[in-house]
Amino acid sequence: MSQAIGNTALAYARVWHHVDASDRVLGKLAERIAIVLMGKHKPIYDPGADCGDYVVVTNARNIKVTGKKAQQLVYRHHTMYPGGLKEIQYKDMMRRKPDEIIRQAVSGMLPKNKLRERRLERLRIFPDGDMGVFEQNILKRWEDGTLPARATSQAQTATQ
Repeated sequence: MSQAIGNTALAYARVWHHVDASDRVLGKLAERIAIVLMGKHKPIYDPGADCGDYVVVTNARNIKVTGKKAQQLVYRHHTMYPGGLKEIQYKDMMRRKPDEIIRQAVSGMLPKNKLRERRLERLRIFPDGDMGVFEQNILKRWEDGTLPARATSQAQTATQ
């Protein structure tokens, strides 16, 4: 009587997605990446199970922000020493660590639970177009920023 209850490992097969961040708005791109990392684009989505996919982001240096965020956005972190609050402006962060901008935006859009760090480990961000050995893993690409599965499901509901 040892039968598998629920979805098996085959149902949670992970796919690698590639996203080109050139001239994309940071918030909209981070939202779509968070949906893929959580697995909400899959019909087997379960909030308590980690069924999301891998996401590889290239050209992180070319990401855009709207309005006055380029001048006003400040990233803060604490060194855990007294008086150790560090502030980095958006333009300095873009010059030093452009991947961290996207990572923090996606992290803010994921649920604050125990699965958050595991989901963020599946996010790979590269500042330029070269993604190294991960190029062989890519199965899906979305250049326009939309998910292929979501776009087809919206088209099906529009025809009904």
